Amino acid sequence: MQPDKEIFESSVEKTVNEETGPKKKPPKYKMEVSDLDFYYGSNKVLHGVSLDVEEHKVTALIGPSGCGKSTFLRTLNRMNDTIPGTRMVGKVLLDGLDIYEKGKDPSAIRTRIGMVFQKSNPFPKSIFENVAYGLRVNGIKDRAVISEVVEKSLKDAFLWEEVKDQLDKSAYMISGGQQQRLCIARALAIRPEVILMDEPASALDPISTAKIEDLIGELKKKYTIVIVTHNMQQAARISDYTAFFFEGVLIEFGETQVLFSKPGKKKTEDYITGRFG
Repeated sequence: MQPDKEIFESSVEKTVNEETGPKKKPPKYKMEVSDLDFYYGSNKVLHGVSLDVEEHKVTALIGPSGCGKSTFLRTLNRMNDTIPGTRMVGKVLLDGLDIYEKGKDPSAIRTRIGMVFQKSNPFPKSIFENVAYGLRVNGIKDRAVISEVVEKSLKDAFLWEEVKDQLDKSAYMISGGQQQRLCIARALAIRPEVILMDEPASALDPISTAKIEDLIGELKKKYTIVIVTHNMQQAARISDYTAFFFEGVLIEFGETQVLFSKPGKKKTEDYITGRFG
């Protein structure tokens, strides 16, 4: 009877696989946030936020102004540490390691988790030296190595062809859209694993915005991206997952296509349909 049983089990397994397809591998979470509270002094601005960030995906954070999405973004690489009187409770894991664990160097964390701000903020240096800055700070002195990384970073930021003949030019002499891509190149130069973006296209014209969005689509092949955007159409276009924040609470989080087409919460539906915000 044993062979019959094995044949039966094999047949069942074959049928299940044919009907459901091969089992999907579980997603790999690059960052995991659990029960996160955040305070500015005695003012609690984030309330029990739990959210997993999947590797090589784009996660968009949406919600009305003042809802806590930018504050949450800055907790992901300890940028809020630079603000006096702030306090965080909860856990933020990067590859399973707590980035807030006592003794962890915030600078080392920010090397692995880069940041691109809302307003382009190039340094008062040449295009070349803007991209090379992080390398020099980290002790790299070999000119050939620096030149190679600068070129690669500018190419990865879709900027090389536009500036390759003017690398000694001041970064302030190029357009706003180019400056923002330069800041992205500067972040890429130190080879982070996660890139945080705080409304990187909010001050740009439609053509420059499209270039940033195309760039994000390419970057997720190598990096994990979390982006704050006030533009719901942009979130729908570029992200794989979307988190909706309201008054410091994570109301809903899920696949972007599902959240925008069939939101599970009434408040989410009201926001994405323009009833408030």
